[in-house]
Amino acid sequence: MDLDFTDEELAFREQVRTFFRDRLPADIAQKVERDERLGKADYERWHAILNAQGWLATGWPKEHGGPGWTAMQRYLFEFEGAMANAPRIIQFGINMLAPVLMKFGTPEQKRRWLPRILDGRDWWCQGYSEPGAGSDLASLRTTAVRTADGYVVNGQKTWTTLGQHANMIFCLVRTDPAARKQQGISFLLIDMHSPGVELRPIITLDGEHEVNEVFFTDVRVPLENLVGHENEGWSCAKFLLTHERTGIAGVGYSCAALQRLKQAAAHLVRNGRPLLQDRDFAARLARVEIALHNMKTTNLKVLAGAASGAAPGVESSMLKIQGTEIRQEIHALMLRAMGPHAPLFANDMTDAADLDLACIGPANAPRAALTWFNNRKLSIFGGSNEIQKNIIAKTVLGL
Repeated sequence: MDLDFTDEELAFREQVRTFFRDRLPADIAQKVERDERLGKADYERWHAILNAQGWLATGWPKEHGGPGWTAMQRYLFEFEGAMANAPRIIQFGINMLAPVLMKFGTPEQKRRWLPRILDGRDWWCQGYSEPGAGSDLASLRTTAVRTADGYVVNGQKTWTTLGQHANMIFCLVRTDPAARKQQGISFLLIDMHSPGVELRPIITLDGEHEVNEVFFTDVRVPLENLVGHENEGWSCAKFLLTHERTGIAGVGYSCAALQRLKQAAAHLVRNGRPLLQDRDFAARLARVEIALHNMKTTNLKVLAGAASGAAPGVESSMLKIQGTEIRQEIHALMLRAMGPHAPLFANDMTDAADLDLACIGPANAPRAALTWFNNRKLSIFGGSNEIQKNIIAKTVLGL
């Protein structure tokens, strides 16, 4: 298996690097570099720039408005974007719902929804997790009762990321309560502005409003918003989660974070010498760098396999586990590197005097602890790492 880039791929990489250098807004790149929270307007501005270039939906075929790139081109684009401090593309519509629509949707659904995802008319969020149904997603209890012209939905979703910005939500709902857990589930598209939809913010430990609870009380959904067949939504769910878990690995974003960590450690002084010369810190840094290089090679092998027609299987679970653990370790090392310059909680930064004190030292010090807290979730969402290990054991070892 040849993992070297071809001449065409190297030329493409240079084209991508030039694009990021010339078109990525400096203020957005600075926010990403400092781990600052991006607002809705930041994402919309960047998405519009990418869409104008035809590079927003990198995994879409040309027939639906995508660039028709190979898996390796998509990898290079994401990697170079991360190294240039570009924001991650919001996944929910472009990289999660759209592939489901392309595979399971009707021609009318594709014509209606795909262009609206591209041009930003619709901001999607995900309605999967519920209280008591997270990693064990098949235990969901939100119901959809069939009527003459659609469904009436009742229930609750939780941990709905960026739901405060969304006007649409794709949901798994139970349409046959008598069926087995993985059966009797359907995939619905719901307007967040429908009567009976209520969104409540969840403020996380880092003080941010990133996730939400969503309540449905007698919410009416038209029949044409059912994707696939009724009671067969589990197939849509599994298909979507494969895409989500592979993307969570974030090889490029880990490489960019590691680069920032090494730069900080080279300039920070502990006990009269650069932090990079501290034996314990250097050993942890070396271990995570080795693990990252190994994961990068694994990712390239998966991409090379995809180029020859192989579909990713347990590899998506493997990359999800390794990728999230690596990113968490990098953030832990950054927090340790910043030491007393990193405020522990969001409340430490509310007073102006405290904020000035927190900003003494490296520019990204004030976000180090907050980023560490926020990214504890990485090993949980998209199916917890423990669940992924069970998938690997059952698939590979037959346990």
